[in-house]
Amino acid sequence: MKIMKNRISVSLLAIIFLLVAYSCKKEKSLVVTPNPNPDNWPTDDIRTVASGLSFPWEILWGKDDYIWLTERGGKITRMDPKTGTVNYSTTISDVVTNGEGGLLGMVQHPDFLSNGYLYIVYNYNKTGKYTEKAVRLTFKNNALSDPLTIIDDIAAAGIHNGSRLWITSGGDPKLFITTGDAANPALAQNTGALNGKVLRVNLDGSIPADNPISGSPVWSWGHRNQQGFVIANDIVYASEHGASIEDEVNIIEKNRNYGWPGVEGPCDGGETTFCNTNNVKQPIWSTGGNTRAVSGMDYYNNDRIAQWKNSLLVATLKDATIWQLKLAGDGKSVA
Repeated sequence: MKIMKNRISVSLLAIIFLLVAYSCKKEKSLVVTPNPNPDNWPTDDIRTVASGLSFPWEILWGKDDYIWLTERGGKITRMDPKTGTVNYSTTISDVVTNGEGGLLGMVQHPDFLSNGYLYIVYNYNKTGKYTEKAVRLTFKNNALSDPLTIIDDIAAAGIHNGSRLWITSGGDPKLFITTGDAANPALAQNTGALNGKVLRVNLDGSIPADNPISGSPVWSWGHRNQQGFVIANDIVYASEHGASIEDEVNIIEKNRNYGWPGVEGPCDGGETTFCNTNNVKQPIWSTGGNTRAVSGMDYYNNDRIAQWKNSLLVATLKDATIWQLKLAGDGKSVA
């Protein structure tokens, strides 16, 4: 039986995925999904599908109707959402965990069912230097093989590694990758560096001709640590950790500066001059004088929960909470 193909069910799962997003700092986390009913699957009840996970970082509802998830130690798992049965699991051997580093984001190719392409991003040691890279794997005959490096030589650290992946839809899809500043804030303003950026590449790793800097994957810069990313209605949203205050949700635009480390949250006080000089794009939402540690994010727009329509749902690590950010009609501000 094909399950969860309708948009209503997938939207509900989007909410639940966020529950896992905030659990990346919890040793024994849960993956949950709507409870199956033999006569009318799914219902709105909640059940445990898997427990005892070690720092789950990414969870996807796969195009094959299986749950795919990464654990920071390097494990990739494919499981049946109805039973919790793991029918495939492997560990990427060169993943190195260091603090918040390890195996992070994952996304499937739009044509995953025909080509089996799965994109992941992780930290490893390269000639003794802690480094981040994005890799394409091929899932075939119930195995992952044929690793192809899409982008490499991104500095990594025990904190601030990003990294969320997103592939656009349409006839010429692109891969977006968020990177953190790797505990070196100056990298965020250096457009020659790959850290503190949103990167955009073709699905084979080549650089799109319409990127803002010729020959560079850099799409936007001035970011601290982005762990949430979603595109909805052709608008690109990202959630970003502040330092001690002012976590952000931003609309990502081509060739824009988002201010870090000179700016946290909205442009105010002594930040105004830097903002005006550097064309800084201000966030559409900020946590103000608090830090919540914003993480996974998704877009919800379904009648199943009517009051959540046209909203960003953002998970926060510090207080283990999901926030609903109701968007204005044009999607460009939080109403």
